[in-house]
Amino acid sequence: MSANSAITPEDRKPRFRISEKFPFWAQIITGLVLGVLLGWLARSQDISWLKTTLEQVGGIFVQLLKLAVAPLVFFAILVSITNLRKVNNAARLASRTLLWFMITSLIAVAIGLAIGLVTNPGAGTGLTPKDGRKPEGSGSWIDFLTGIVPTDVITPFTELNVLQIVFMAAVAGIAALQLGEKAEPILKLSASVLELLQKALWWVIRLAPVGTVGLIGFAIADYGWELISKYATFTADVYIGCALVLFGVYPLLLATVARVNPLQFFKGAWPAIQLAFVSRSSVGTMPVTQRVTERLGVPKEYASFAVPFGATTKMDGCAAIYPALAAIFIAQIFDVQLGIQDYLLIAFVSVIGSAATAGLTGATVMLTLTLSTLGLPLEGVGLLMAIDPILDMMRTATNVAGQALVPVIVAAREKILDHDAYNSASSSPVDEYDAPEAGQKAAVPVAA
Repeated sequence: MSANSAITPEDRKPRFRISEKFPFWAQIITGLVLGVLLGWLARSQDISWLKTTLEQVGGIFVQLLKLAVAPLVFFAILVSITNLRKVNNAARLASRTLLWFMITSLIAVAIGLAIGLVTNPGAGTGLTPKDGRKPEGSGSWIDFLTGIVPTDVITPFTELNVLQIVFMAAVAGIAALQLGEKAEPILKLSASVLELLQKALWWVIRLAPVGTVGLIGFAIADYGWELISKYATFTADVYIGCALVLFGVYPLLLATVARVNPLQFFKGAWPAIQLAFVSRSSVGTMPVTQRVTERLGVPKEYASFAVPFGATTKMDGCAAIYPALAAIFIAQIFDVQLGIQDYLLIAFVSVIGSAATAGLTGATVMLTLTLSTLGLPLEGVGLLMAIDPILDMMRTATNVAGQALVPVIVAAREKILDHDAYNSASSSPVDEYDAPEAGQKAAVPVAA
């Protein structure tokens, strides 16, 4: 009998892991609480070394996520495009996905505008135009349109220009489809590299509780509750707007359009949503988002296209709710009156320019794009930079939920959703996703 044949099913069961006694969501919550406590301690007692340590811990975690962004986006988009050939009515699925991206973005920006008009977030803050400063980098329609095409193949990766990386990956994917079997070796290599990158990213994801301590702790230590109180209305608006979309609009669409149980969606998608809240990166969360989307019954071949596509373009939090509220906030600080045509422009920018957010932490490019379109002072961006990390957590959680939602809606509408898998989805810890014993396959299948 060979050594392999001597291995019993019992031997293949996962060994004891800390997640069995201390689930991942509990680790995240513990990190949040510990981060707040350490941040408060560092600020109240003026402990500089603790503040520096928190900054370094959070910074290293974000840097590890960013390290994988460029190659992950390239290979994910390339492989996802070529995987569409395995799906019946691929063009229809792609167009329906884009359509629902636009519909949900319009709904989100409408909610953001409504909340901003009702609450007047810029009133009574005590902030003045002098408190603002121009950002080091900004976005404009000229930069957006001309910046899609890179000048060379190296710079987009070194400067982390995700939009240009997406362009190159899309061109490579379409070219591979045209080549057919001749491109097969490249496709197999690309799928293997993508799986390798995702495996490495899983290791980073496991560090999320530690990263949470640093990110939250430094935010509290650096900004303090005094500064946050000046933005209380604006912060509440962003969180309320995202919550309305996340727990109001999305469940309504699931119940009426997809005709599935909304609670099951949140049960299955929760690991991706909680990781997005901590990491503040849609791209960094992408492997988890794809796994939970597949677990919710979306076919693997379609999910491997829709989720990477959404991770770089589907931003209801960063590209819809936030810029709508921020534009109203900044206009009130600078005493600029906005009209109906301005609100329509905000909606247009939210739908068309959302790719500018690129799935990375922060939404500065999208905000500057909105402000430049409306003719508002770019110094207004500086007013929001201090509070941005606190806002970005809820924005990214909303983004990622939407990136899982749309494939479920489209799959249900096209009658390719596995309802049995959807109804049995559970909020199991992240550790279980990459366990080979659980029968998980590569997140993106190798082209046959």
